[in-house]
Amino acid sequence: MNQLLAMRVFARVVQGGSFTKAADSLNLPKTSVSKLVAELEEHLGTRLLQRTTRRLTVTADGMTYYERAMQLLVELDDLDNSFASAQGHPRGKIRVDVGGSVATLLIIPALPDFYARYPDIQIDMGVSDRPVDLISENVDCVVRGGPLTELSLAARPLGMSSWTTCASPQYLQRFGFPTDPRDLEKNHHIVSYHSASTGRVLPARFERNGEKLEVRGPGIFTVNESNAHLAAGLAGLGVIHTFTYAVQAHLQRGELLPILQDWRPPRYPFHVLYPPNRHQSNRVRVFIDWLAQLFAGMA
Repeated sequence: MNQLLAMRVFARVVQGGSFTKAADSLNLPKTSVSKLVAELEEHLGTRLLQRTTRRLTVTADGMTYYERAMQLLVELDDLDNSFASAQGHPRGKIRVDVGGSVATLLIIPALPDFYARYPDIQIDMGVSDRPVDLISENVDCVVRGGPLTELSLAARPLGMSSWTTCASPQYLQRFGFPTDPRDLEKNHHIVSYHSASTGRVLPARFERNGEKLEVRGPGIFTVNESNAHLAAGLAGLGVIHTFTYAVQAHLQRGELLPILQDWRPPRYPFHVLYPPNRHQSNRVRVFIDWLAQLFAGMA
């Protein structure tokens, strides 16, 4: 038995919650994954996983072994990378998850700069506005906006985005320019955004001189993904209330026009989240440091 490979396979089974996910992520046959875990259990003389036809659970011994094995595996990866890192070249793969507009408009356009610094790092990026389980999906870090609600995760502040309310020139020519957020509830359409995790429509929040308003005005179109939200505004389906970085280029080109500029809520925080009990590899640390530099210039 290749014990090191068996440890890596077992750790990936725990993280993915299934032999199939572990096999897919490691590019191994499922039978090989199952055989390696069975050989590891025989070598240790204990049951690490409890298998049934419907679910896979980690035993108490399995969890203890997983935690110790992960420490060893991360330290081994760091040892392998330390020689390259000493020359300024961390290497290896990291898995990250990012919301749609953050990925499309902020991170991906800036990645050539990252790769110019760290050409030996491979990034596997999941792009969606849904929450992910970092442990079960084996994700190293996620970028999320809003107040911190996942208190079980470690967090590092990245930056703050301002808000902009806008609409296409065609839409405003048809419906007119609102002068108060309450106008949106009467004679306008709002492109609503509903949470990918709860399904609830998120209100557009406005603030001026201490007065706060929430608007859930009428609309004909609702989406749960940030790029689609922007596309709907550009198509003239209604007013959009979104992050300034997402619409900045379109405002400069006149494809969207700002409205209600004296009604703006406080800036919106963004954080990078990561498992608190998972030792960070050098490649993850440099990626997070790079993100902090990138988000520092957010509009």
